Amino acid sequence: MKFTKIPARSLLFAAASTIPFAAQAQPVSPEGAEEIDDDIIIVTATRREGTVQDVPINISAVGGAQIEAQGLDNLREVAATVPGVYILDQGNRAGTPIVFRGLNATGLGSFDGNNDGGGAVSTYVGDIPLYVDLRLNDMERVEFLLGPQGTLYGAGTLGGAIRYIPVKPKFDGISGQVRADLYTYKSGHGLSSDTGLTINIPLTNTIAFRGSIDYTNDRGFIDYPYAVTSNPNIQTVGLVNPDDIGNPANFTPLRDLNTDDTLSARAALRFNPSDAFDATLTYYFQDARTDGRQFSQFRLSNFPVQIGKYENALRVPEPNRRKTQLVALEAELDLGFASLVSATGYSDHRELGNRDQTDLLITLEYSYEQFPNFTAFTEERDKTTIFTQEVRLVSDIDGPLSFIIGGFYNKEKVRALSTEFAPGFDQFAVDEFGGVQLRPDAIEYIAPFNSDLREAAVFGELSFQITDAWQVTAGGRYYDYDLQTESAVDLPLLNTVFFGDPQDQIILNFTPANQKDNGFLFKFNTSYEFTTDALLYATVSQGFRIGNSNGLDPCDPNSGQVQNICGLPNELEYSADKTTNYEIGFKTQWMDRRLTLNGAVYYIDWKGPQVASATINGSSPITINGAGAESKGFELYGALQATERLSFRGAYSYTDAQLTALSPSLLNLLTPPGFGTSPVAGQDGDRLPGSPKHQGSFFADYEMPVSNDWDLTLSYGMTAHSDVLTRTGSRAGGLVLPGFDTHNFSLNLSDGSLSITAYVNNIFNEFGETGVRGTPLFDQSVSDINGDPVYTRTYGTFVAPPRQIGIRVRKDF
Repeated sequence: MKFTKIPARSLLFAAASTIPFAAQAQPVSPEGAEEIDDDIIIVTATRREGTVQDVPINISAVGGAQIEAQGLDNLREVAATVPGVYILDQGNRAGTPIVFRGLNATGLGSFDGNNDGGGAVSTYVGDIPLYVDLRLNDMERVEFLLGPQGTLYGAGTLGGAIRYIPVKPKFDGISGQVRADLYTYKSGHGLSSDTGLTINIPLTNTIAFRGSIDYTNDRGFIDYPYAVTSNPNIQTVGLVNPDDIGNPANFTPLRDLNTDDTLSARAALRFNPSDAFDATLTYYFQDARTDGRQFSQFRLSNFPVQIGKYENALRVPEPNRRKTQLVALEAELDLGFASLVSATGYSDHRELGNRDQTDLLITLEYSYEQFPNFTAFTEERDKTTIFTQEVRLVSDIDGPLSFIIGGFYNKEKVRALSTEFAPGFDQFAVDEFGGVQLRPDAIEYIAPFNSDLREAAVFGELSFQITDAWQVTAGGRYYDYDLQTESAVDLPLLNTVFFGDPQDQIILNFTPANQKDNGFLFKFNTSYEFTTDALLYATVSQGFRIGNSNGLDPCDPNSGQVQNICGLPNELEYSADKTTNYEIGFKTQWMDRRLTLNGAVYYIDWKGPQVASATINGSSPITINGAGAESKGFELYGALQATERLSFRGAYSYTDAQLTALSPSLLNLLTPPGFGTSPVAGQDGDRLPGSPKHQGSFFADYEMPVSNDWDLTLSYGMTAHSDVLTRTGSRAGGLVLPGFDTHNFSLNLSDGSLSITAYVNNIFNEFGETGVRGTPLFDQSVSDINGDPVYTRTYGTFVAPPRQIGIRVRKDF
């Protein structure tokens, strides 16, 4: 069986903390679990402190010590070996879809530019719900909760939740850390670096400050040999023929464009005047930039030259910048009988990027390809602000009864603008197609989208300890949301060049769309502790995700317009979807707790799954609802402390996710020659795209002293995945991405405060494909006005990093 991979630089861990060696509950100091025992990770996923082995739900936790030891930088890497979790490594330019237990019905290639992780999983920064692929500098742990969590958390969750838990400011003295990582890629041309600093300063006995700053300068490994310019702008694009492959004067070859230049920082001020009150005010900042896609087009067969495995044939670079800021105030007051917790957050996310839009406009068959020098690109702008407030009361009373009750309010505002440019086409249209005047700004398409969401919820759980060993928990959530959107579309170049509108005129007639909903979700959980080392639990829980407008104008059958980007009645909006999760799991330890064996089996019923699609008119990306789906499978993980020096860890998960009913018009099938489409239905039993059926990992560590102060640790890690479908049932030209495995090795020398690690990730330089854009049916050529070929370059795959060799140094003080 062939397997599929996870990103390089991540593969030497995760199971270590997913499967802790010690499970007993212990008192926890305010400074966190690291002070108790390096092998014990305290989690607060159920809003009370306990170990992974104690908590009667499916939770995995990756601790800060392991994050540092393995040099894990981001969510893609830290989730690499968490069973049941699959995060698509599509690089920094594309979106990062997070798939829990196969809950994804959207075809790969539809996540470009998304900033919600796919929407099925909620992510938390501390106690603040916010999606961000946060860099993991100075992190206490990352928690993964599989299954809906709406009765414990303010934000609703369809498939689960991820929590970033940063280290709080401490009062035990001035301390800090400096860190550096230097590395190079097999197919890259530069030396990459990742450097950072953390400082902790107690200002008084009750106030402490902690700050950190990190800068990643990853030089990338994907080349753009057929770029026509290194700086997309109206003046330079459109002056050369991008399809005259034999003339090097047409191109400015660009190397290593899938860069990662990220500055991340955090500043926290903690006020802890007594045991009864603790508050932390935190500012987070992350500015992530990249110059292009982690995208290969070696599969193109219609292109006149062979494209390399770490090359693409795109015409212009596609830089992108995401800047995220978050201010969070988290406070806890001990009332004696309960703890009152408040979490207030305000975030500001801004994104600006360019995309090569040439192929999309060609495939719309509006005759753009007739222009021999045709090259088009977009400018995408997005600003999202979110205010959240969560308050909850967590009981702390003696007796068999305990409770959690909370309230949640969320206000989100989105302002997005997409603008397409087609430089030079106006002059060509005047010369060849009867155009009446030029359009100097070359704006071919412009589409703003505004969204205002108000969401409120009341949630809670009530638990009863029937005996010392047996407990039951019932929970519920009432939610209510009101979503108001408006959108508009204009085609300025068409209207100016052919219909004589003013040369700078843009007309935006906004179409409003509103959606409201409310409802109730439930949860039931019970667990029985046979011994202190054997726990059995069962859970039934529901999850929910809101719907939205697709931001389209309704189609007017009487318009007679040649270019028409609009929505049919069933394409204008999509509704909420809901999951019901059934799960039985066990957590056990053996051999004096040197052996840990945990597992879970589950079944998920998914109503109205949200699926990415495209409009019939204009191929504009939209979301629709499928008829129904399900996911069933199991997860196993274990750890063995074989000797004092030798340890093993491993995990395996099986996921079978498929449609359960006929879903008409679920996909659009390209029908060559040309780029017309026809609707294709999803069939009962079709496998869902975006995650593997089989996923596994294995790790081994051997530690030995080399002197009184220094220890040497040899670590080996392997992760593997089976194949992944890019479209439901592999229909409509969908591709099956082959599975593969990745092997890593590291050598660490440490005296406790100074750590030096030499490592090799992807030792065998395995080439792995992790996502796709388009389908093989897009691999066609058309002709320009002179009869010369124009090569469509939509189709290609996202790829995992090649072999990486580096050295990390960390010094604590």
